Amino acid sequence: MSAPELVKVTIDGVEVQVPKGLGLVETAAAAGIEIPVFCYEPRLGPPIGACRMCLVEVEGMPKLQAGCTMTAQDGLVVKTAAASEKAADGQEATLEFILVNHPLDCPVCDKGGECPLQDLTFRWGPGNTRMAFPKRTFDKPIPISPLIALDRERCILCYRCTRFSEDVAEDGQLVAKNRGALSVIATFEDEPYRGHFTGNVIELCPVGALTSTTYRFEARPWEIQNVPTVCGMCPVGCNISATTREGKVKRILSRNHAEVDGGWLCDKGRFAYGHLGAQDRIVDPLRRARPRYEELAWDDALDEAEQLLRGAGKRIVVALSGSETVELAYALGKLIRQGLGAHSAVLPEVVDDSLDAVRAPLSTIGGADVITILGDEPVAERAPIVDLWVRLARRNGAEVLYALDEERMRGAERGVLIWSGGDDGGAEVAALGQSLGCAAFHLPRTANGRGVADAWAAAGDEDPENPEPIGLLIISGDEAAANPDVRALADQADSVMAIAMFRRLVTPLADLVLPGTSYLERDGTYINLEGRLQRLRRAAIPPAPDELAVLARLAQRFGVELSRYPSQVFEEVSEIVYGGRPYGEVGEEAPLPTPVPAGQVRGPGPGTRPAETGGEGAGLRLVTYRPLFSGPAVERVPELQFQRPDPEVEISRADAERLGISNGQEVNVRSNGTSVALRARLAEDLSEGAARIAEDYAGGLELRVEITT
Repeated sequence: MSAPELVKVTIDGVEVQVPKGLGLVETAAAAGIEIPVFCYEPRLGPPIGACRMCLVEVEGMPKLQAGCTMTAQDGLVVKTAAASEKAADGQEATLEFILVNHPLDCPVCDKGGECPLQDLTFRWGPGNTRMAFPKRTFDKPIPISPLIALDRERCILCYRCTRFSEDVAEDGQLVAKNRGALSVIATFEDEPYRGHFTGNVIELCPVGALTSTTYRFEARPWEIQNVPTVCGMCPVGCNISATTREGKVKRILSRNHAEVDGGWLCDKGRFAYGHLGAQDRIVDPLRRARPRYEELAWDDALDEAEQLLRGAGKRIVVALSGSETVELAYALGKLIRQGLGAHSAVLPEVVDDSLDAVRAPLSTIGGADVITILGDEPVAERAPIVDLWVRLARRNGAEVLYALDEERMRGAERGVLIWSGGDDGGAEVAALGQSLGCAAFHLPRTANGRGVADAWAAAGDEDPENPEPIGLLIISGDEAAANPDVRALADQADSVMAIAMFRRLVTPLADLVLPGTSYLERDGTYINLEGRLQRLRRAAIPPAPDELAVLARLAQRFGVELSRYPSQVFEEVSEIVYGGRPYGEVGEEAPLPTPVPAGQVRGPGPGTRPAETGGEGAGLRLVTYRPLFSGPAVERVPELQFQRPDPEVEISRADAERLGISNGQEVNVRSNGTSVALRARLAEDLSEGAARIAEDYAGGLELRVEITT
């Protein structure tokens, strides 16, 4: 790629050389000069010059210009408000106009203390007001969803929120109604604002017009701390800041890793922190004392755990969730494998090493010219930020395919493959990526499935078959406890020990329950779907000792040397798996490791294809998927329940035409004597011959289904 053409721009007498076409706001920043903005936000696409806060004087132009809409051109001479009285008067008038009806409620506004309008008014605005008339008021707050409140009198009509809805999330639900002075922000047809990414408008809003219902009146900027960490709710690993007050998480904000999340965050990652305060949170060890459970002191609980472990001998199976840190999974594996000689585990999923040869940052998707998505599970439900990258690529002119066209992919300059189907597609999509010479991504189901697999392998030898009968089943995490296959194993085991956060999930199964923690309560590392090793930092104080400290105490009883500190455990794992990388190098913004040469990774050779699933016979192949807004954590956050999917069956346009079904029509879905009434929805990303239903509504349906009107 050729180097960009450089041009000379003079701003307030400072000459800088920048790439031609660079935005004037960024050009001024390169000269160390600020051009204040409200509506301008590069992630939202082309600037619109709505707020006029960025007015500048341009040599050769008679009127002030909106600086955010201008780009660097050779010989451009600009004066900002710092050097031009004319521009300063324009900015002062803009702020005076914005403040005409803006309420002076900063002391009670959730944005107070971290508000761009406050900051720019102090720096650029008038010292007093000439307006003596009453300010305009509206009913407030307006709940545009259970998660977001709207205070209309604070709105300055920057249109950041509507532009996000229209141009980034592409849901079109936030709109500006009426004209001129009567313009207000509203939802389309006054329906609740519902989608995967609605909470981003709270961060985008430069005033306190859009606020979080869960954070409202919870804290003030001078009494909070922001802890840099990583989201543990899906395999993307978005970078976040956890806002804490008095040791409790009060909100989650995006931390903007340009290669991973682009500064966006899904609503599950933003709001599901509410599960930390669940009513059925386990805070003390529990032992089955039929017909109920009794609380135990920690010494007694460790005695009970030791007895269960020794009694089972080598007949132990560990079921992992994929939510454990690398350090926690390794510690558990080391205790069981080295302390007891047991080896069997149920890993959360298969993540193939061959993906390392086609490794690329997620931002590669946004710059692609051809994207092929294989598999019939919705990308937005498995890895929502990946869906935003795909949408960005499409807006930039990329072609998005849902069936493999090798000729088209080979001809692409920047091709990307994405596998969003069964759990075993990683090897196949990696082989395709190597064969076609393009980046490839496999979307796992769990947040740290790769890290857990690495850690468990590092703790000992390969696993034999599960013992029969199982002497002791150890369930690690609530996701494993909710898994039907794990629950079936629990029915077969002589005894069950669980490490979990929520009582309702494990008390019917376990003989002994040890309290678990959330990713927001842990130090350690995760590996995301790119293969990027990222750092978790403890944001909240857990109500019980963290699992690593408990396992370290238990390991002492079996003569196993195990540290209670994640940094020391990581050093041990790193020597085996990560080339001895120091814990301190896993910083706040983790880099992506370079791709591994194809000859140095395991996996099938080129030419394999992702296999289709489903049975034989008439009817449509059933595809079930786990909705994003599901799982033990989401179930304990009431504000997120409205985000659960509607009772729908998705089919391709071709199948709809063949069956005579229209979009939104109620249909009957039948399989093996089970019938479910659902609304039909046509899906462009679904292959012909498949019917897709969320797990919530697919109970009793198997393999093949028939749809009738």
